[in-house]
Amino acid sequence: MQLDTLKNTGYNKILFHCAIWVFFILTSLIQFYESPFKMSNDFYIQWVTGIVLFYLNYFYLVPNYLLQKKYWLYFLFAFGLIAIFMVVRINFFIPEFRHLRPENIMPQRMIPQGPHFFPGEHHTPQRIEMRQPIFFKLGPSFFYILIITISAIIRTLTEFYNNQQNKLIAETHRTNTELIYLRKQTNPHFLFNSLNSIYSLAHKKSDLVPDAIVTLSELMRYMLYETDNKTVALEKEVNYIQNYIELQKLRLNNIEDIVINVHGDTKNKFIEPLLLISFVENAFKYGTDYKGAAHVKIKILITDNNLDFWIENTIENYVKDPENSGIGLVNIQSRLDLLYPNAHELAITQDNKYYKVHLNLKLDEIKTGTH
Repeated sequence: MQLDTLKNTGYNKILFHCAIWVFFILTSLIQFYESPFKMSNDFYIQWVTGIVLFYLNYFYLVPNYLLQKKYWLYFLFAFGLIAIFMVVRINFFIPEFRHLRPENIMPQRMIPQGPHFFPGEHHTPQRIEMRQPIFFKLGPSFFYILIITISAIIRTLTEFYNNQQNKLIAETHRTNTELIYLRKQTNPHFLFNSLNSIYSLAHKKSDLVPDAIVTLSELMRYMLYETDNKTVALEKEVNYIQNYIELQKLRLNNIEDIVINVHGDTKNKFIEPLLLISFVENAFKYGTDYKGAAHVKIKILITDNNLDFWIENTIENYVKDPENSGIGLVNIQSRLDLLYPNAHELAITQDNKYYKVHLNLKLDEIKTGTH
């Protein structure tokens, strides 16, 4: 299918070029008010050599010399081709450029002779040839100079446009690759935290283990089948967070200070998948004390296409793992920079008791690429 598309594109380009040249040639004929059958051979030779020069310059001279900054070689070859075409035309198709026409020869009767003009001298009839100026011979070369200039400009602009497109594609590919890596990093990070919760329940021989496994399966189903898209429905993402919170509640002894409030309409709005969950994971990880009590308060406010996300948790005093601590927050900051450049504000504050996060996001300004 893709090969057929490329072939069609190639045919379309050829047809477009042919149409352009036919247009210019017909325009020239109309300018001279002549029928194509009454034009001299040089008219057609001029256009054939001009087209040859255009594509020689476009496909060979410009990319191999001009764009490689080999300016002297470029101008040497360009003017060399123009000179060759001019010599061929002047010697074989426009001989009037070599000799004057008969009407430019002064007639015999116009040559002064006889004793009335020069007494005592005898003069014979003379043939006088008038020499045309050098610029008269160079006139047709301006056509070739125009052709080669237009060709060089078009190829240079085309190369510039292609380079910009290639840079954009490369940047998009790099961004998508990095995002895929960050998403895959999120999945095991979430899974480890969830398994820790279920392990805690199993260790207590709790009857809630089956419910926890069912909730985890729902979360995993969302991660496997929904998050491969560039964006997901905000409503689904919020439901995912709420299910994760319910899973965490199963392992805790005191859940009175675990609150989530959602205000505003979540329908018909979209967000990067798994963007907010890292904040929630860290809140439960660092906001739960050794007694099984947690202080985690979440507020989500949606107004138009703006999302405000607040989360607060207490800070418990225990030794953190320097190698694994904070992986989720680094992950989310990288994703925000990639997907919402100049469209997000992230504020993190911390005191002796609380750790607070406020994220403002413009949902309609997500920077998406082709996955």
